[in-house]
Amino acid sequence: MDFLEQLSLGTILADGAMGTMLHARGVGFDKCFDELNLTNPAAVADIHREYIEAGAQLIITNTFGANRFKLKKHGLEDDVVEINRAGVELAKRAVAASFKDVLVAGDIGPLGVRIAPYGRVKPEEARAAFAEQVKALADAGAELIVIETMSDLYEIQEAIKAAKEVSKLPVVASVTFTRDDRTLLGDDPMKVARKLRDAGADVIGVNCSGGPSQLLRILKQMKQAVSDGKFWVKPNAGWPEQVGGRIMYPADADYFGDYALAFREAGASIVGGCCGTTPQHITAMKKAFESTPVLFTDSITVLTDDESMDEPAEQPTQLAQKLSSGKFSVCVEMDPPRGLSTHKLLAGASLLADAGADVINVADSPMARMRMSAWAVCDLVQRKVGVETTLHFPTRGRNLLRVQGDLLAAHALGIRNVFVVMGDPTSIGDYPEAMDNYDLVPSGLIKLIKQGFNMGVDHSGTSIGQPTNFFVGAALNLCPQDVDNEVKNLHRKVKAGVDFFLTQPIYRMDDGPKLLEAYEAKHGKFSKPILAGILPIVSSRHANFLHHEVPGIFIPDEARTRIESAGEDGAKVGVELAVELIQNIKPWASGIYIMPQFHRYDMVAEIIEAVK
Repeated sequence: MDFLEQLSLGTILADGAMGTMLHARGVGFDKCFDELNLTNPAAVADIHREYIEAGAQLIITNTFGANRFKLKKHGLEDDVVEINRAGVELAKRAVAASFKDVLVAGDIGPLGVRIAPYGRVKPEEARAAFAEQVKALADAGAELIVIETMSDLYEIQEAIKAAKEVSKLPVVASVTFTRDDRTLLGDDPMKVARKLRDAGADVIGVNCSGGPSQLLRILKQMKQAVSDGKFWVKPNAGWPEQVGGRIMYPADADYFGDYALAFREAGASIVGGCCGTTPQHITAMKKAFESTPVLFTDSITVLTDDESMDEPAEQPTQLAQKLSSGKFSVCVEMDPPRGLSTHKLLAGASLLADAGADVINVADSPMARMRMSAWAVCDLVQRKVGVETTLHFPTRGRNLLRVQGDLLAAHALGIRNVFVVMGDPTSIGDYPEAMDNYDLVPSGLIKLIKQGFNMGVDHSGTSIGQPTNFFVGAALNLCPQDVDNEVKNLHRKVKAGVDFFLTQPIYRMDDGPKLLEAYEAKHGKFSKPILAGILPIVSSRHANFLHHEVPGIFIPDEARTRIESAGEDGAKVGVELAVELIQNIKPWASGIYIMPQFHRYDMVAEIIEAVK
C-alpha cells in the first residue's frame, strides 16, 4: 500500500526532530548535519531506529539541508547526490532492521538563499537545485518527498514543480509561520493552503513555527480554505528559549499526546514533531492515538465558517499571563544607550534576567535626551537576552501618522507590551528647540490601540490586515497633589481599555490603598493590575535629592534617617528598604516596576532575588 492509500485509512504518525537529537549527541550547530550520512552514519541510523521503536510510521531522511546552495557553505556542493542517496539508504536500513512497515520520506528544506523577486537567485536556478535533490532521493528509493519549513511561497512552488517534473512520488509541501500566524513574507494560512493546493502538492503541511497550540489554530484555517485537502502537522516543542547556553523547548511529551488527538480531530492526516521533539514525544502521541479511538473532546472542533478567523492571532504576552494568573511580576526599567554601543545594556539585561526579572521596560528618550531608538533596544534584548520587553511609547513629538506607523513597526519586531505615556517635554532636554507637538494624549492612544489596532483597524477605520495583540500599560501617580484630577485621569484610561498600570516611585506602603479608595468611592471597584514603582535609594544625598527636588516623591523621615546612619553602606540599606516595602505592598500590588539608579543593576538583582 502506498502513501496516499494509507492516508485514507487514518492518521499516520511521523517522527520527531533529527537536528535536536544530533545536537544532543554533541554535534554543533555550525556543522553540516547532512554530511553525517557519510561521516557518522551510525548516529543518524540510531536516531531513525529510536523513532521507529517509539512508534513512528513514517521517518524523514537526514537531508534537510542537502541541496547545492547549502552544501556549498561547507565545500560539499559536488556531493549532493551522494549525501542524499546515503540519507535514504540509512533510513531504509533502519526500517528493514525493525521488521515494521514504515514509510521513508525524502526530506527537502529551504535553499538558504532568497529567490526572485525578493532575492537574486532566479526561479529556474532554484528549481534546478531542487530537482537535483529530488531526483537523488527518488532514485535512492524514497517513497515520498517532503518539502518542509518553507517561508517563501515563491520558493516552495518552485520546489513542488521540480518534484513533479523529475519524479512520480507524492509530495508533501509544508510551510512555517511566525508568531503572528503569517509567513516571513506576510502570507496567511488560508492563502498558503490554496497556493500549495494549486501548485500540485498532494499534502498541505505546517511545521516548525511555535508549539502545538499555534499549529492547531493554523491547521483549522488551512482546512477551512481547502476543505478536501490532506494535511501534515509537525509542531516545535513550543518556542525555544536559551537557558545556560543551551536551547530548551518547554512542551513535554504528555502535552504533545493531548494535542495529537486535537490534530487528528481537526483533520490532520499526518502528525509528528519538529524542533525540540524526541522519541518520547512520539511515544506519547502513539499512546494517545491507541488509547482514544474516539476523537478528542467537543472543545476542539474544525471550524467551517468565519469563526476560525475570530480566534486570537497569538497567545497573550508572558506579562499578561502572569498578571491574569495573579502571580507577582517583576519589571525593571532600562534606558537606551546614548551612542552605538549596546554591550553594557545587554550585560545589564542578562544580569537582571538571570536574577529573575520577568520583563525589561525600555524607556524612550527619558528626560528628552537623545538616545538609541527604544524599538531597537527592545528587539536586541528579546533576541539576544531572551527576556520579554515593554516598550515605553510617548505620545509627545508624534503626530497621528507617526504614532500608527511606529505601532506597526513595534509589532513587526515582536514587541507586544507597550507602556503609553505623555513623555518628557523637549524643553528640558538636549534639543529644547525641537518640535513638541502631539495629536493624542495617553488615554486617546490607549483607545486607538485597544479599540482600533487590536481590532484590526487604524484610526480612520481602515483595515490593517490583521489585529495586533498589544498589551497596554499606562502611568499612575499614587501620591498626587490633586487626588481628584488623578482619579479623573485614571478613570479615563480605564474606560479606554488599559490593561495594567505602572506607578511613580513610592516609599510608603499605604500610598496605593489611599488612592484606590478615592477611586472606588467615585467609580466602583478597581480591577486593573498595578505594578508599584520602586526606585532604590543609593545614598543619603540621593534620598534627600529625591525627597526635596522630585515632584510626587515623599520619603519618610525614618527611611532617610536609616540611609544617613548607614554612611558608606547606604546602598545596602537602600536594598533593605526596597525589600521591606515590596513585602508590605503585596496585598494590593500585582507586581513591581523597579527603576535602577546610576546603572546599579547589581542592587536591583539583589532586590529581585530577595522578593521572588
